[in-house]
Amino acid sequence: MVRRVLLLATKDTIAYSRRPGHEAVADGARLLRTVPAELLTARVTVEDVLTEPSWDISPASMLALARRARDGILLDGYDGVVVVHGTDTLEETAFLADLLAGAAATRGGIVLTGAMRHLDDLSSDGPRNLASAITAAADPLLAGLGVVACLNDELHAARWVTKVDATGVAAFSSAPFPTLGRVVDGHVELLGTAPPRPPRATGEPESDVALVKTYPGIDPALLGAVVDAGARGVVLEGTGLGHIPASLLTTVAELTEWDIPVVVASRCRTREVDLAELGPLTGLAAAVGAIGARGLAPNKARAALMVALGGGGAVRAARDWFGQL
Repeated sequence: MVRRVLLLATKDTIAYSRRPGHEAVADGARLLRTVPAELLTARVTVEDVLTEPSWDISPASMLALARRARDGILLDGYDGVVVVHGTDTLEETAFLADLLAGAAATRGGIVLTGAMRHLDDLSSDGPRNLASAITAAADPLLAGLGVVACLNDELHAARWVTKVDATGVAAFSSAPFPTLGRVVDGHVELLGTAPPRPPRATGEPESDVALVKTYPGIDPALLGAVVDAGARGVVLEGTGLGHIPASLLTTVAELTEWDIPVVVASRCRTREVDLAELGPLTGLAAAVGAIGARGLAPNKARAALMVALGGGGAVRAARDWFGQL
């Protein structure tokens, strides 16, 4: 039986032609035509989705893509969904889609892909990435593994994938975690075990979550400023195991008392454990109410806090939700 895949095309680099006099942006149908018919392993339905460039994408657009991918499987009965996305924030949208996928993740594959080279560049990587993503989305092996990113024939779990190179086609990595799989000769080969499924999302995610990078000498007033601007939660990007400057501790305690959750992530890879378990100095932030990101990168911790706040409540709800990640 021929499997059915929904292709959500958002344009971006994979669709851009830049040759002087021939500048253009390909729609989804034209992108699909770049894939030789003999390499298509599914019957593909194309939907063009209007979004901002990935480097300027709004939370509303990210959420709309995540919901449409989920509904494509649950409501429309597709066997898989491919989202064509710019690479700058592909990992954030992939993880947000994973958090919201729910039962869709057990019924089919949701795959995000893009390109590092433009459509008319020499040896553009877009057509191959698209062909591999369609193959992956159609493969029954992806059911139950959660949302993945497919680039350079590699499959990366949304929770782990990171863009590590802005110049080459081998731009994405899951390190230190394993690459989940690869696409070879028209099918998926699994290489690793997927991360555990996240807790069930409830309600509408909260889009007003701030991400603040900490640094030596940071003024605590910056945290108050983002809250005054409307942030309903704050993610702090710390260092090392999740350290933040001591000057912020009083403000973190105050925000916690005001029922505004503060999640501490790190610019480094850390263990997927509670903040208080990472060491006595890191435990200072936990002692004043901060919530640990459980190994998530700061940008993904922001996506997680958006979803955690959707279920109602604030600090307590966020703490419970992160505790299940």
